[in-house]
Amino acid sequence: MAAVRATNPAASWTEAGQAAAPRAGSSVDLVTRFGLVATVALLFAVSGGMLWLVGYNYDGLIGNPATKIHPSTYVLVLAFVWRSCTFGNPVGYTIHVADRRPASALLAVISIFLLIIVIVRQRPGMAGMIDTFVTPALLVMMLSENDERTFARLQTVVHAIMTANAVLALFEFATKTLIFPYRLDGEVFVSDLRSTALQGHPLANATITSIYVLALLSGSRSLSMPMRLGLVGLQFAALVAFGGRSAMVTTIVLGGIYLLVSGVAYLRRGRISLPGAALAVMLASLLPVVFAMLFSYGFFDALLERFVSDSGSANARVEMFELFKHLELRDLIVGPDIDLLESMRRISGLEQGIENPIIRLVLYQGAFFTLLMLLGFTLFMLEVARRCHPGIWLPMLGWLILLNTSESLASKTTLMTKFVAIALVLYRPARAAVGRSAPGLRR
Repeated sequence: MAAVRATNPAASWTEAGQAAAPRAGSSVDLVTRFGLVATVALLFAVSGGMLWLVGYNYDGLIGNPATKIHPSTYVLVLAFVWRSCTFGNPVGYTIHVADRRPASALLAVISIFLLIIVIVRQRPGMAGMIDTFVTPALLVMMLSENDERTFARLQTVVHAIMTANAVLALFEFATKTLIFPYRLDGEVFVSDLRSTALQGHPLANATITSIYVLALLSGSRSLSMPMRLGLVGLQFAALVAFGGRSAMVTTIVLGGIYLLVSGVAYLRRGRISLPGAALAVMLASLLPVVFAMLFSYGFFDALLERFVSDSGSANARVEMFELFKHLELRDLIVGPDIDLLESMRRISGLEQGIENPIIRLVLYQGAFFTLLMLLGFTLFMLEVARRCHPGIWLPMLGWLILLNTSESLASKTTLMTKFVAIALVLYRPARAAVGRSAPGLRR
């Protein structure tokens, strides 16, 4: 038996990792906790427009390749390295967290493998593999240690930054002045006055704000109901400032259905608070007055203009399918020549991009590449959902709808990392439930 162990280093590493593995819910060291909190704070509060002011060209196409990766990713990697060293066995720690979150580990491995292929084939999307897929997978693995203090601080950070983001968005909307405008290689889109707030591009802002509103409705159980409703109102107003049509419609439809179903279920239980009912009736009667006043002051004008004139967005969603007619089967499997594809895209009037992540991945990277990423993404989403309490279905459904309305995951983005942070932090199961899984190190 000893001889077998001696000739099987992987087995000895696994055993060492399991022997040194802390219980779920145990405390991590101060540096690791600070690293995780700093990662999420940078992720939600620092946009590409803000980074440009300090000479860091994150959103652009030119410049140092190191600046194409978000600072939050660097902090997370440093936290992972630190934690693996303090764990006592770096390899053992990596195996330990991968064993607890296998789908996250698989997504990271697939992404790194495809990153190498992208580099070798000299195709676009190198930084996208890291920020879009590796970072969220690494964050989920590190949060698998279930440190209560870390989750408490992360919850405060998410609520505080999202509130500040909404307030800044409304300030920009009212003053028509963008504090940290979205830039592409330093160029500001002067004709686009939609709010950018702390998170950069208006549509990225709208997506995360929509997810956060849905999370406030069905999650965030540590907040009181009045606080949650107040935040929902603030964030919904910010959605108007960001001008995201898909995000607005998704929030209204899914949020409305959830409130209707929850209200009916509450009434069927027969537990009706008279003060609460009186307050609900009063608010319902005031809503038409509030909306009428907002309409009269032009609050919804910019959003309505987005519905009337979409700058060719709807037509682009039709034209993108025409590109497939010009490609051979081999091109569809492994990806066509980039210069040819770019020429066809411009001729077809798709200068603004291909507004669907699956279509864009197939066109730029090939069907084989896309199927691998879809496999990793699907398993990853299922794993994240299993770590949350049942209410996660609401923002998860909103997330799956919204990511298909733009390039989203087919290009460089921090959206998925933000989504998993909101999901794991605001939908964390009750502490008793987490504690029950600790003794056996259940996954």
